[in-house]
Amino acid sequence: MRIKRILFTLAFLIGIGLFSLLTEQQNSQTTNTSVQADVVLTFPRERYPETAEHIRSAIEKGQSAVCTIDRKSADKHREDSLRGIPTKRGYDRDEWPMAMCKEGGKGADIAYISPSDNRGAGSWIANQLEKYPDGTRVQIVIGDQLAR
Repeated sequence: MRIKRILFTLAFLIGIGLFSLLTEQQNSQTTNTSVQADVVLTFPRERYPETAEHIRSAIEKGQSAVCTIDRKSADKHREDSLRGIPTKRGYDRDEWPMAMCKEGGKGADIAYISPSDNRGAGSWIANQLEKYPDGTRVQIVIGDQLAR
C-alpha cells in the first residue's frame, strides 16, 4: 500500500511538472509574436506619439501586436469595435487592433486621440502595408522598442 502511495505521488508530481513545462512553452510561443509574423513594421513614435502610446498601452493590456491583414472585413471590424463607444468632439476614436486586421473588431481597445495624429498614423500604416496581400501577418513595433 505504501509503495502504491509513493508511486501515485511520484506520478502526480511528474504530471504537474510536465503540465508546467507544456504551459510555459505554449505561453512563450504566444508571446513571441515575431516568430509568427511575416513582416515587422517599426511604427514612428516621434511622428505619431498619441497613436504610438495607444498601441503600446493596448498591447501591454493584452491586445495582439500582430495584425493579420484583412482589408475586406475592415468596415465590419470598425463597426463592431466602435459600437457603444460615443464620439467626442475634437477627438477620433482610435482602435487597436486596427479595423484592417483580422484581430480587430469586437473587443478592440479604443482611445480618444487627436484627429491629426490618428489620421496621419492610419495613412502611414496603410502606405507601409499596401504592398502586402490580405493574410500577411505584420508585427507592429513602436519606434524604440525591439521585436520580442
